[in-house]
Amino acid sequence: MVAALMGCAVEGVGVNWGTMASHPLPPDIVVQMLKDNGINTVKLFDADGSTLKALAGTDIEVMVAIPNNMLQHLCDSYKAAKKWVKENVTRYNFDGGNSWPNRKLSVDGNVSLADKIKTTVPLNADVYNSPADNQVPSAGDFREDIRDLMVQLVKFLNDNGGPFTVNIYPFLSLYADEGFPVNFAFFDGDSTPVVDGKIQYTNVFDANFDTLVASLNKAGVPNMSILVGEVGWPTNGNTRATIDLCPQRFYQGLMKKLINGQGTPLRPGNFSVYLFSLLDEDVKSVAPGNFERHWGIFQYDGQPKYEMDLPGQNGGLVPAKNVQYMPQKWCVFNSNSTNTSTLIESITYACERADCTALGYGSSCNNLDMEGNASYAFNMYFQVNDQYTINCIFDGLATITEQNASSGSCNFPIQILNGAAERSFMAHTDWAMVLMGVVVLLSLF
Repeated sequence: MVAALMGCAVEGVGVNWGTMASHPLPPDIVVQMLKDNGINTVKLFDADGSTLKALAGTDIEVMVAIPNNMLQHLCDSYKAAKKWVKENVTRYNFDGGNSWPNRKLSVDGNVSLADKIKTTVPLNADVYNSPADNQVPSAGDFREDIRDLMVQLVKFLNDNGGPFTVNIYPFLSLYADEGFPVNFAFFDGDSTPVVDGKIQYTNVFDANFDTLVASLNKAGVPNMSILVGEVGWPTNGNTRATIDLCPQRFYQGLMKKLINGQGTPLRPGNFSVYLFSLLDEDVKSVAPGNFERHWGIFQYDGQPKYEMDLPGQNGGLVPAKNVQYMPQKWCVFNSNSTNTSTLIESITYACERADCTALGYGSSCNNLDMEGNASYAFNMYFQVNDQYTINCIFDGLATITEQNASSGSCNFPIQILNGAAERSFMAHTDWAMVLMGVVVLLSLF
């Protein structure tokens, strides 16, 4: 497993930009949104050419992923690895000019990039832990079953200037354990802290991060740089993910921590995080839970979900500009239907082919009646299939209306027009395993 970084990682806030959407926002619109929000670091889950092309020349530092299914081939073939780097890294590193393609390559594919590109491997926080009889951060170490491998990995990365990239999800701690203390998942304190010697831990993020710090100390790399590659809170799909409660509380605490440069007890000062994620993605796997499609700080169309000031920014999140939508049409249940014998079957059919996670328990549309469920399912299927009339029939159970069917917190979305024309095959591919894949960090000039 190999990785690379061009320049030094920027301390502060970056974002994960995923594209597993049926109608992804055009890359140029997303890049402008990044600029408008002062976001200068971004992590990608693939090396899509249109995305990298839009980022080239922006001074946005980019982390590019190599999916796991490519690793063996690249490890076995230096020629293949070199070709991948040239096609997905060096070709986008430009010097001079302001627009594609009127630029000159500043780095030749045969020139060593070691001084500009460093490697990293994003890892989940389960690669380290504290022993069962002493569950405090200072007792942290890499898991016994993989410790030798992890020590080799971190020493290799550290020797080559690469950071340790870890994914920390307080929400998942709360989601996975009904007995987990709720307040410990947030940054605004807990009445029963975890006491570790003279240190009191009041939130799981600090405790988790410092468990990694202790693990790196024991591995012999105490000063190794740490990036938080993924951290965030979903806004739908679970009772703990309601948009008006938990996510905003979590992000307010995280932003306060970053703005004040608090760090953690064992690593005080500034550190770097990549928020997970930038946008909602409606074709992600829901195997972990319905919340998987709702991690974005922005909705699918680039509209902010809540008030949040990023470090260095005031006035809240800036929405995407120049987004084009399909016509104001919705597909809903036909109240004049005389035969509803296939209603359940039709709802199931629609939800197997479109995103109905908002209908799940604890989600924003959980309180709809049967007809409301049908309308939501029919509309999601209608929108994902580009509003073609043939996709709003369902044995006569559905009809098209120009009246917005949204109700309360349950939004019936209209899909993006631009995304329909340029949807990427990558958006329909299951890249779930890329979370453990090798990534490339680079700065695009």
